[in-house]
Amino acid sequence: MSVRELVVLGTASQVPTRHRNHNGYVLLWDGEGLLFDPGEGTQRQMVRAGVAAHDLNRLCVTHFHGDHSLGLAGVIQRINLDRVPHPVTAHYPASGRRFFDRLRYATAYRETVQLDQQPVSGKGAVLADGPSYLLEARRLSHPVESYGYRLVEPDGRRMLPGLLAERGISGPDVGLLQREGEVRGVTLDEVSEVRRGQRFAFVMDTRLCEGVYALAEGCDMLVIESTFLDEDAALAVEHGHLTAGQAARVAAESGVRHLVLTHFSQRYDDPTAFEHQARAAGFEGELTVAKDLMRVPVPKRR
Repeated sequence: MSVRELVVLGTASQVPTRHRNHNGYVLLWDGEGLLFDPGEGTQRQMVRAGVAAHDLNRLCVTHFHGDHSLGLAGVIQRINLDRVPHPVTAHYPASGRRFFDRLRYATAYRETVQLDQQPVSGKGAVLADGPSYLLEARRLSHPVESYGYRLVEPDGRRMLPGLLAERGISGPDVGLLQREGEVRGVTLDEVSEVRRGQRFAFVMDTRLCEGVYALAEGCDMLVIESTFLDEDAALAVEHGHLTAGQAARVAAESGVRHLVLTHFSQRYDDPTAFEHQARAAGFEGELTVAKDLMRVPVPKRR
């Protein structure tokens, strides 16, 4: 049975707290696992959340600040210790390759797994384009080079039983119609409709910019930083971050169905304030203020 859900490993920003670990997020998608921004403690949080190294296929780092990347060393070594039976691909800003290499070889260990590297540069790139999903990256606005990631499932077709029956298409002919596009003068378009693929985006440390909106557009789930509350908007701009209200307005304007707020500054001790400000900003969809170790299902197709 296919599973599409977000596993939240950590939700703190620069400074972890008693209740919030540094960043870490795993998107489980039909038997694949994408680990985003493994901060310190990610390996232990994976154990607590029931995520194994074998579940990981891609490591996606938005930028090389410590709370988003210092866990790479432990995760990479665990992948090799557990002899993960498939190659793992790492995506990260090309300008930070020296940081990735230092973390990859932070200590001595035995390499047993093929770790491919696919750095990102420029305004962004398509990183993977297969039958299950397209993965792309877009440049964000932060004091160091930073990228967000977007996963898009290809559109499919939904067969309409009533129309099939009207045109006398049944049994093996249904499969033949799906493969060939036409059977006995009946076309696929006549008896089916487009089934829009699901979309997921991951947006961390950034000011408002074109890349944020491009990543969020039409997403079923948007995981986005809301480091500050709106009253500290000046600090957000200064340090290259978003407020809860800004993140929610992006989601509302982009047609996001489920908004997940995360990456909270340690200065705030009331998580409900982020929810209140997101609602006040006009977001009416499903809203989650992330907590460590929670699992958030990707919304079902409409």
